[in-house]
Amino acid sequence: MSASADRVESFLCDLQDALCRALEQLDGGARFVEDAWRRDGGGGGRTRVLKRGALFEQAGVNFSRVEGSPLPPSATAHRPELAGGRFIATGVSLVLHPKNPYVPTTHANVRYFEAGKPGVAPVWWFGGGFDLTPYYPFEEDVVHWHTVARDLCAPFGEEVYPRYKRWCDEYFYLKHRGETRGVGGLFYDDLNEGGFERCFAFTRAVGQGFLDAYLPIAERRRDMPWGERERQFQLYRRGRYVEFNLVYDRGTLFGLQSGGRIESILMSLPPLVRFEYDYRPQPGSPEARLAEYLKPRDWLRD
Repeated sequence: MSASADRVESFLCDLQDALCRALEQLDGGARFVEDAWRRDGGGGGRTRVLKRGALFEQAGVNFSRVEGSPLPPSATAHRPELAGGRFIATGVSLVLHPKNPYVPTTHANVRYFEAGKPGVAPVWWFGGGFDLTPYYPFEEDVVHWHTVARDLCAPFGEEVYPRYKRWCDEYFYLKHRGETRGVGGLFYDDLNEGGFERCFAFTRAVGQGFLDAYLPIAERRRDMPWGERERQFQLYRRGRYVEFNLVYDRGTLFGLQSGGRIESILMSLPPLVRFEYDYRPQPGSPEARLAEYLKPRDWLRD
């Protein structure tokens, strides 16, 4: 492993620890259980899962580092010259599935990738972001979420937030449904502009900024009363989460193609979900209102 990858791995392990401490405190009723694992061919990770908590029905925070050869097809699609080369991929990802339907599901990820091949210049890049998936959205929550995203991007240039906000809207879009997965946030990939230190600093800002974005929303909504109607709608909408992760998500595809650990790769899926044929919410209902939020818009100007 290169010295750069060592530095990133150290940060990611510390980030996983900090996220788990904060989320255990937020939940207040359960703790993460760690499952350390090794990968045949090189690397391994620490999968941490919290189940049946006071707030979270299931929460997962993963650290992984995989390496080896050859690169999976998903990694060489845009860099065919690296086909057959060696790679290092390391990252932290989390997915939180609260039980209360008024508390949004959320996802965050920061990652680093290196690849090399004899006779070809080695390459590296960072990627990551965070996004929010409410079932009963509140505009003040969405504005807060995007305000944190904008502010953490600001030191890196005024064009950064609009660029990565738009990329998030485009990436987390279910083409077959004609809707976004949620209300967006930030998404970036293949980041190597401005040198390693700048890219690493931005990735640290994203990873460390997630809690500032999510915790106030969860605290604000966690005690809202809900019933069977809200629960059934939440389970139905979780189906969209499953559809995206299994059809479009690059991380899931890379994990499967690189021989990753299946339990850790699919940790992002909700513990309970339902599908219903041709479901249509009653016009004017709170459930129908969600559709207004599943279209890209500028939340900080509208």
